[in-house]
Amino acid sequence: MAKTSITHRWVRGSLLIMVLVLLAAEAIFLYTSYRELYGGVQRAIESRFSTIAGRLQATGSAGDSIETAESRGQALRRTVEQFDEKDKFEFMLLDASGVILATSSGTMSQDLAEGADFAQALAEPGGVGQAIFTTRQGERVMAVTSLVPYAAGNITAMRMVTSLTQVDRQWGNTLAASAGIGLLAFLLMLWSGLFFVRSIVRPLGEVEATATRIARGDLDTRLPDAKYNDEIGRLCRTINQMAEDLAENDRLKNEFISSVSHELRTPLTSIKGWVETIKTIDDPGDENYRRGLAIIGTETDRLYTMVEELLDFSRLQNGLKLNCEVLDLVAEATDAALFVEARIQREGLHFAYEEPPEPYPVWADAARLRQVFINVLDNAIKYSEPGGTIFLTLRRTGDTVTATVRDQGRGIAPDDLGKVKQKFFKARNAVRGSGIGLALVDEIVRALGGVVEITSALGQGTSVSITLPVYRPGQEHLHETI
Repeated sequence: MAKTSITHRWVRGSLLIMVLVLLAAEAIFLYTSYRELYGGVQRAIESRFSTIAGRLQATGSAGDSIETAESRGQALRRTVEQFDEKDKFEFMLLDASGVILATSSGTMSQDLAEGADFAQALAEPGGVGQAIFTTRQGERVMAVTSLVPYAAGNITAMRMVTSLTQVDRQWGNTLAASAGIGLLAFLLMLWSGLFFVRSIVRPLGEVEATATRIARGDLDTRLPDAKYNDEIGRLCRTINQMAEDLAENDRLKNEFISSVSHELRTPLTSIKGWVETIKTIDDPGDENYRRGLAIIGTETDRLYTMVEELLDFSRLQNGLKLNCEVLDLVAEATDAALFVEARIQREGLHFAYEEPPEPYPVWADAARLRQVFINVLDNAIKYSEPGGTIFLTLRRTGDTVTATVRDQGRGIAPDDLGKVKQKFFKARNAVRGSGIGLALVDEIVRALGGVVEITSALGQGTSVSITLPVYRPGQEHLHETI
């Protein structure tokens, strides 16, 4: 596809429409001016004809005698002879053939008899004809002929001819003024349009260049602050925020890879070391032999758990399929408590949990819901000191059920509290782990229509609340995939 630009689109679209509108306005103005100028000349002549016809009417009606008609003819001839606007008009009397019978100047030149106004007057119902023509001397004139409304001897029509020199000059001035104003209006439209388009194109060009650099991996590039709080300004701020988020995610990803590499290296080093030690021991009953096997088993379990978290994270990124059914949240929480209770005791911690007597129905995936409880309880164990207590409480409202896990551990710094559910994030006082456990918990709970809320205070402990909607019939089609 050929490249185009906003400027080209504006020229082909908006500017073309504005030019057509301007030309239409010019055409209407010129047409009106022409009619006003040249029509004014014709109306001035017709008003004089009307005055003369009014005088003829005083001499009698159309059916009067031949003497009366001759009298009218004589009156018209006297009017021509005494016509006092000879400097403006040439007044003529015509017979039935259009031959000039008398003129106000006394000259019977045929130069002014070339118009088709007489023939038009004979054809028109109103008896008036008009023609514009150029004489042999090159002068443009207007001729207007009006049939005499009453019998006036051999006189059939009155005709006036006037020069259009001044009118043409005025029309020329109007054309020049109109063209100048039109050109000025076009230049103003062009300038203002290009100024406006450039105010859009230039920042968009910067946005395009910056986005290209970001796409190529330059996450430190930023757009300058926009002057206006309009769509362009908001777009620039959004691009900058996107670059900051990408840079933060890239940093967290790198830290995550480094952390996971370290976490994987530690158990692998321990396993390798004990394997080398066991090779040198021939007695399976040796205490170091048994201790080595136990440590290898423990570290293998750590590796398995970390790999499972990474696999879950990968599935989460690609869309995790949920097999939801009606579950009892109380039963699921109790199973998770029984699963971690032995470990809690081994770590020298206390566990407080009172199972509610009635079921709390929810629509969820049993395996994923158990994973949520295990991950939250595992965090509580890791961040608690020996002698502390871990609390698991369940409660139900009208539409929701909530499971809360609270510990008395080291807590989370206020600056880190809002980020602990982000992928790859590990708090500054975090212990070993991949750093994606709470991110998985948050994604799964949100996919089930719930919410995860975390509160914490340094040195006092952390509370994680998982709230899910109570099951209602008809909920079966919801929350099938993440």
